[in-house]
Amino acid sequence: MSNFDKQLAKVRTAPGFIAALDQSGGSTPKALGLYGVSADAWTSDDEMFDVVHQMRTRIMTSPAFTGERILGAILFENTMDREVEGQPTASYLWNIKNIVPFLKVDAGLAAEERGVQLMKPMPGLAKLLGKAKSNGIFGTKMRSVIKQANPGGIEAIVKQQFDIGKQIVAAGFVPIIEPEVDIHCPDKAEAESILHRHLKQHLDALAGSQLVMLKLTLPEKAGLYTDLTKHANIVRVVALSGGYSREEANNRLANNPRMVASFSRALSEGLTAQQSDAEFNAMLDESIDAICAASAN
Repeated sequence: MSNFDKQLAKVRTAPGFIAALDQSGGSTPKALGLYGVSADAWTSDDEMFDVVHQMRTRIMTSPAFTGERILGAILFENTMDREVEGQPTASYLWNIKNIVPFLKVDAGLAAEERGVQLMKPMPGLAKLLGKAKSNGIFGTKMRSVIKQANPGGIEAIVKQQFDIGKQIVAAGFVPIIEPEVDIHCPDKAEAESILHRHLKQHLDALAGSQLVMLKLTLPEKAGLYTDLTKHANIVRVVALSGGYSREEANNRLANNPRMVASFSRALSEGLTAQQSDAEFNAMLDESIDAICAASAN
């Protein structure tokens, strides 16, 4: 069985959740601030990425962070390009930890139009996918954001996600399609109902061999996406924490059957650079345990 087939089987059926370790340049200072490292700890972007890689390495090498509870980890390109304990990050995750590596491939968000933020153009996508392939990456992730229940905007977001998703499938990866609904959207339940309809239409139009994942905001209506988790073209449906606290995100996740977590802030909540290794590992273990329990629904 190929590595891809082993990884596909794991992501499809194994218990656990996906860790999102993919903060990019814009969100890195905030992530480091929450970790207890202020901006005076670096003087350039390169130094900032050195610091955040130290944080991510501490998470990935923790004895709490293993494939028994973690299905996969989403990496930022800069993290994929670096090493953990002497080997490329994606190789370390799969060969040492039995965790499936994913790569964030979007180039950020465009300005809001029609109540949504589409993804910026990705002229370098083919080159990035080539690099991902040589690094042993299994899947990708790309994010756009819905801020209003605007039917035309939501239709455009889903179309863009699936159009690019098909290119990614053709290149030999499983894309995570992430049309996030902002948790502060004033008509969130309506936006989610519209989104569900368009996701279903696009999934139904896929060829049998085109496999995708969905990463969705935890919905106002519990179980809204349960039918999509059973779709023939779906590998897994995962949930983003979206700014909810870990407790709130876990409570909502537990009420959405067959969805598993793909948390970022909610995963690293409470971790700080100032903690001893014992304190850090105990906090991470507790966090992973709680998120696993909520994902086992």
